[in-house]
Amino acid sequence: MTAQSEAPSAAPEPVSTGIGKLIVPSVIGGLVALTLGIYGRLHSPTGVVVNIAGFSSAGYVKSWLATIATVFAIVQVISALVMYGKIPRVTAPSWIGTLHKWSGRIAFLVVVPVAVNCLYALGFQTYSTRVLIHSILGCAFFGAFSIKMLILPKRGVPGWALPLAGALVFIVLVGLWFTSAFWFFSTFGVHR
Repeated sequence: MTAQSEAPSAAPEPVSTGIGKLIVPSVIGGLVALTLGIYGRLHSPTGVVVNIAGFSSAGYVKSWLATIATVFAIVQVISALVMYGKIPRVTAPSWIGTLHKWSGRIAFLVVVPVAVNCLYALGFQTYSTRVLIHSILGCAFFGAFSIKMLILPKRGVPGWALPLAGALVFIVLVGLWFTSAFWFFSTFGVHR
């Protein structure tokens, strides 16, 4: 009889959850938020504000642009829910992906001049609770947005990662809107 030699069994490969693929985007997003906060705090605010013709003040320009961005962000959320079949009895039309992409692009393009204005003219401020929260949320928005955009094209990330990142971006933007445009309109009225 010949003895069969048993080959050593290979250790099972660990099951990859894809969480590791979130580390670099998360670190980069954190660095973006931190860098904006440090710059905003160390930068001497210029007080220089760009106004747009037809508006009575820069506060109204920023409030209306933030409101427009928030409306497009709401379109983003609704279109994502439709795309992923989370709204019962609604079949996703063929154009829903395009609507989702363009509403996000428009929201981002509209919010950038507001952020640049706030960062350059006002900096990271702490003189009231509302303003401190707004400053933190402003930095957090661009950090969360960076994370979302960096994980968007990645393959193998957990299925919950992109919806979570999108929800975080939306929640932070809504928080920004409440601590800025909503406050401004409540204090000074809704007009231009």
